[in-house]
Amino acid sequence: MIIGTAKETYRADEALLTTRPQQVWTGALIAGLAALPFFFNDYWLYLICLIAINVIAATGLNILTGFTGLVSLGQAAFMAVGAYTVAWLERDVGSPFLLNILLGGGVAAAIGVVVGIPSLRVKGLYLAIATIAASFILHFIFVHWESVTGGNGGANVAPARVFGVELITYFQLYWVIMPLTILMVLGAANLFRTRIGRAFIAIRDRDISAEVLGIPLLRYKLMSFAVASFYAGVAGGLWAYFFRVVTPESFPFIASIFLLAAIIVGGMGTIIGGVVGALFMTLTPELLRFAVEWASPWVPNAGVLLSPVRTIVFGVLIVGFLVFEPQGLAEIIQRVRRHFRLWPFRT
Repeated sequence: MIIGTAKETYRADEALLTTRPQQVWTGALIAGLAALPFFFNDYWLYLICLIAINVIAATGLNILTGFTGLVSLGQAAFMAVGAYTVAWLERDVGSPFLLNILLGGGVAAAIGVVVGIPSLRVKGLYLAIATIAASFILHFIFVHWESVTGGNGGANVAPARVFGVELITYFQLYWVIMPLTILMVLGAANLFRTRIGRAFIAIRDRDISAEVLGIPLLRYKLMSFAVASFYAGVAGGLWAYFFRVVTPESFPFIASIFLLAAIIVGGMGTIIGGVVGALFMTLTPELLRFAVEWASPWVPNAGVLLSPVRTIVFGVLIVGFLVFEPQGLAEIIQRVRRHFRLWPFRT
């Protein structure tokens, strides 16, 4: 327990950053993020923007699975809904960038509510299968609703425009993607300081007891699906502007596995877990690619092995963290923080 942190006002008690070191480190992080694009080349800016998009999607899935206890394997499909919505709005309506992103999230949230209806009757593996079925249904729609999605050929997306300026380079896109990511993460952190967020946690811990206490299960479960899908839709909309093309194969089923692995590795039921999990899982394939390139002179056709090896590594990471560190990287970070906070005393 930290001493000397007694709160004298409700404003102090409700603050996200409760200690001076937290405020200092958060300020340093924001300053670092503001300076970061000036010191990295396009390759690293590409990776950072991709990580930020994955952070939004993983945070949404963490709200649903980590905080509410509802397993979903359809998060990538909701990202696709947001991406296709943005592509259609940009092509046929010409509405502003930020409005397109919000509408992409809104359409994904509406579909998420429909997909979440079975959550009142089924849970666990059965709910996961229901979300898988929904993702295949959505994939069928993406392929065959050609007037909107462009079918197998996909849909091209015009560059995002902010105040009349086209965002084409990774440097320009960074200044849109990163602030939106920070806002979405802060929104998730604040959500669990409200009645709605606490209801989500109560449902996860014991849904029957939550219902006895007066929490309407269907309303809050559907609300959790809507919030998680909104996050996925926003991430998908940013993805569409980032890559400038959306096809049915842009969001395969393995992308949902990737996001689930991210929150398991990062730590389910923690905000920081979605952030560090998305960071870790996005960089892992790049590290594997470097390893494959290094091994190419000695291993014939090493590049062909990259895709199956990446899938195997995802599976090994999920199993490894479930067995040896169920609370993920977030718990490791907390242990390190406790060590330095109590040093030189024993923990």
